[in-house]
Amino acid sequence: SIMGSHNSNNNPQILPKFNPLDPEQFRTQAHQMVDFIADYYKNIETYPVLSQVEPGYLRTQLPQNAPNRPESFESIIKDVHNHIVPGMTHWLSPNFFAFFPATVSSAAFLGEMLCNCFNSVGFNWLASPTMTELEMIVMDWLANMLKLPKAFMFSGTGGGVLQSTTSEAILCTLIAARDRKLDNIGVDNIGKLVVYGSDQTHSTYTKACKVAGIFPCNIRAVPTSIESDFALSPSVLHEIIEADVAAGLVPLFLCATIGTTSTTAVDPLSQLGQLAEEFNIWFHVDAAYGGSACICPEFRQYLDGIERANSLSLSPHKWLLSYLDCCCMWVREPNVLVKALSTNPEYLRNKRSEYDSVVDYKDWQIGTGRKFKSLRLWFVMRSYGVANLQSHIRSDVRMAKMFEGFVRSDPMFDVVVPRHFSLVCFQFNPNKEHEPGYTEFLNKKLLDSVNSTGRIYMTHTIVGGIYMLRFAVGATFTEDRHIISAWKLIKESAKALLKKSVLTKKY
Repeated sequence: SIMGSHNSNNNPQILPKFNPLDPEQFRTQAHQMVDFIADYYKNIETYPVLSQVEPGYLRTQLPQNAPNRPESFESIIKDVHNHIVPGMTHWLSPNFFAFFPATVSSAAFLGEMLCNCFNSVGFNWLASPTMTELEMIVMDWLANMLKLPKAFMFSGTGGGVLQSTTSEAILCTLIAARDRKLDNIGVDNIGKLVVYGSDQTHSTYTKACKVAGIFPCNIRAVPTSIESDFALSPSVLHEIIEADVAAGLVPLFLCATIGTTSTTAVDPLSQLGQLAEEFNIWFHVDAAYGGSACICPEFRQYLDGIERANSLSLSPHKWLLSYLDCCCMWVREPNVLVKALSTNPEYLRNKRSEYDSVVDYKDWQIGTGRKFKSLRLWFVMRSYGVANLQSHIRSDVRMAKMFEGFVRSDPMFDVVVPRHFSLVCFQFNPNKEHEPGYTEFLNKKLLDSVNSTGRIYMTHTIVGGIYMLRFAVGATFTEDRHIISAWKLIKESAKALLKKSVLTKKY
């Protein structure tokens, strides 16, 4: 042609040949992306932890429609720098002390790259045998690290599965429990099923119960008190269950927590397990945060009584360096779970599933498709070994103890509840004569003032009517110096608050 190929790009009708994955172009761009990520991690301290943008900021900065023609990788990365990063709250910042940390590691990142590489959709054994089998092995490895009873392992009579989050783990076990109970009492009696937890159980529990068709009026939140460090009281629970049974209701499910979100309270598993057995209640243990610490012998006592549970879940994305999302769930009786959640469409039928006793993980979860997530945990366990994972947990706990020491040694501050793991719940309380309302007002002011500096990010909670500040240690990059400067900032902000005459006026 007269035009010559070099001009073809100017003609709107003719696009260069489209190749969505050219290995060489991928190699180049992926290396550039790794450089971007490594630089982000290296400089993460320079960003304000809590994003300072206003709602809707991004809409004004990006075009209204997707581009019709390709844009260069360089211009996309430039927009990430200019528009995406400013709107991030940096969960991986070493000065992130809010919620619970979301931990990461090189090993988990590499495992995730491999998971993305294969892009396997492992709904059943045949769809990728190694994907199913590695998950079974890794779940048994972790079960052994936690010294779980054989009844929760594939090497015993149970087994484990990777869910995305605790919400899904609770929902799956709840449905299994529900269907087994309805087989006995008839589906028309779903309105009689009652479920139990404490008022400190994660809010996702109530949500899962509603999704599973439990009537909201039958979801019991047992009140806790500061006297028992906000743990679920077996005697109070016993009374509530007896009253429900007397009223003709059917107790179904009990969720206990190891490390509640607000204060990391630990529920007494042995006594709760006995109650569950007595009333034939499915007993689930939500150890999303605290469970990971139980790979250390000094924390394993918190799992004492787990032999009485029907199921257990914990989230390595919180404390075992595995990136989101990664929730491990073990069940004592997989067949009950599979019976409730299995699907058997013609197009997925195969000899292996029908004649061999293979695990088809689609029947252990809500959805059908699933990623090869076990690679991440396998890489983490192999790259670091149990010893390093234990010392990672111990180091977070040691830093939290250090912060707790700072709080205790300052008469203007109080530790509100005993520290179990690496969360310190504390309060600015300069004058013990003040009414609680004034103390709450002071602490809200302090939280706002500290977070608005962008130098650290903490959150608050209200438990038993007490407003307290939460300082959660455990972001992967956090070191002693970050704890020390965080405390310095908190103290300075508190002093500045007291100086302000505004506080002497009516709050």
